[in-house]
Amino acid sequence: MNKKYALFSAILALILASIACSLAGGTAQSLPEGVLFQDDFSDASSGWDQVNTGDGITDYENGIYRIWVNSTETDIWANPGLDFTNAVVEVDATKIGGPDDNDFGVICRYQDIENFYFFIISSDGFYAIGKVMNGEYTLLGMEQMLPDDAIKLGNTTNHIKADCVGSHLVLHANGSKLADVEDTAFVSGDVGLIAGTFDEVGVDIHFDNFVVKQP
Repeated sequence: MNKKYALFSAILALILASIACSLAGGTAQSLPEGVLFQDDFSDASSGWDQVNTGDGITDYENGIYRIWVNSTETDIWANPGLDFTNAVVEVDATKIGGPDDNDFGVICRYQDIENFYFFIISSDGFYAIGKVMNGEYTLLGMEQMLPDDAIKLGNTTNHIKADCVGSHLVLHANGSKLADVEDTAFVSGDVGLIAGTFDEVGVDIHFDNFVVKQP
């Protein structure tokens, strides 16, 4: 199937710009060498958004971070309120419910709700790197989401990794490189998690083992 080019045609009001926060999830403890921030979401005060409405959820839940999207053609994201220039962002993302025709992944160089990079895959095996700039959504290096066999399908866990190093943006899934593009729009910003729908509601993604590393 062809994935829509016009991703994220609606943004829920529950999406919040992250505020400055305690870094309890990653800096209140000794970090391994090369790790800038990490969060296993066992501490619900580590700084991520906690929003629960009929249209969607971004919140901690039993040691994971959950994004549930209950509106069509909508993406919801969350941020811990940090700032990095060059970084490698990794997370384990598990689809729990909803359609396989979805999207989920990580964010880097987040400025505000209208300016950031996103790195996404879907539960039916597609991927993309893109940016939001002045509220306009654009895929980078492709006209639509593309398929790759490295992506695990259905209700399972994928390990997602995004490199944001200089102008170099790279998306990996489960140890395989999916996309490699160049862009100079943003040089620093927050990191984050994102998940969304296309034609069907109910996308339910659980995130764990979020890590930001030095390149």
